[in-house]
Order: sequence, then structure tokens, then C-alpha cells
Amino acid sequence: MQHLEEVKNILSDVLNLNERKKFLTEASPLLGAIPELDSMAVVNVITALEDHFGITVDDDEISARVFETLGSLTAFIEQKLAE
Repeated sequence: MQHLEEVKNILSDVLNLNERKKFLTEASPLLGAIPELDSMAVVNVITALEDHFGITVDDDEISARVFETLGSLTAFIEQKLAE
């Protein structure tokens, strides 16, 4: 997971997690566990990830499974980078 810190930083910046960022690990649950991560925030996070990594995420690729944990989100980004 070479991009874990970058994804964590983007997530923290978009959601304004401030000090809570330091408690995020690969296994940290996202959807349902972070109140700020609602449907609009998901769109903002995806947009920020697309901009940062230079990728494109199609609407049908976004699922609860992708946003289950910080690790699953990072794995998804790394898969997109490998395409």
C-alpha cells in the first residue's frame, strides 16, 4: 500500500478530519464510521483523488465496498493507477 498516506491525507483534507487523521489506519472503517463521509463527501473525495492521482473514476466503479476501509479505498486507487 504505497499510496496509503496520500489517500489518508486527501480524505482528511476533504473531510476536515484534523486531529482524527492520525488515528486512521489501513483497517479504519470509513462509510458509517466517519459522520462527515456522506454521499456528497464521497463525490468530493473521488474528485480530489482523481485530481491528485490523474485518474478517472466512472460512476459505476464507486461502491460501498470501495469505501469500506481506508485500505480498500487505497487498494482501489492503486488498481486504477495500474490500468
